[in-house]
Amino acid sequence: MLNSSFPRNITLLRKERGLSQKSVAAALGVSQALLSHYEKGIRECGLAFLVRIADFYGVTCDYLLGRAPRQAPAPAAPPENQQPSALSQALGALEAVLGLYEAEGVALRGEAYLAAAFYRLFRTLYDANAKNPPAAFALPEPSAQGFAQAQESRLLAELAALLSGAAAGGEKGVPKSSQPGLSPEKLAQALPQTGSALFTLLGKAEETFVPRLPEPPAPTA
Repeated sequence: MLNSSFPRNITLLRKERGLSQKSVAAALGVSQALLSHYEKGIRECGLAFLVRIADFYGVTCDYLLGRAPRQAPAPAAPPENQQPSALSQALGALEAVLGLYEAEGVALRGEAYLAAAFYRLFRTLYDANAKNPPAAFALPEPSAQGFAQAQESRLLAELAALLSGAAAGGEKGVPKSSQPGLSPEKLAQALPQTGSALFTLLGKAEETFVPRLPEPPAPTA
């Protein structure tokens, strides 16, 4: 029987690349339902599929089984005009990071938080044009933004509580011993294609938090 590393690794590889289950299943010649079972560890795949999915992601079978570090070269980059943006790479890396946690509640809350933030941003853009039909959304403004912001606050508070080891939302806290390391070095190893993009985006965000002070004038002779 395949160990728990296989479902976890094939899920991380798919999310790291920003691929849907449907597209990966089609490329590998299996149904989306079957791939979902493989990713959840519900069903065990055969050796032929193990080799096929290792080739698809450009990694070794030993890596997928958790028996060796990830050393295989990354697949060839797409043409420059098809390169994913820094934002999409960072979001893919963040989704993959959420998948590193064994506690399902962490990933669910993280994804729901991102959805709420996405909603607020797009809703602001949408409502700025009075010609866009308001019937596209169930909630009218300004209450929609308030509900979304409250949802963000609740989810982030529950997530922080779970990661501190406390219970939240009817779920047990996450033990510190089971939490993955998220240092730049560890993420570069776990997510070699997108890990650096995540920290690049975070660095750019921090630069906007504090306004830059003007340079002091040069001393006169």
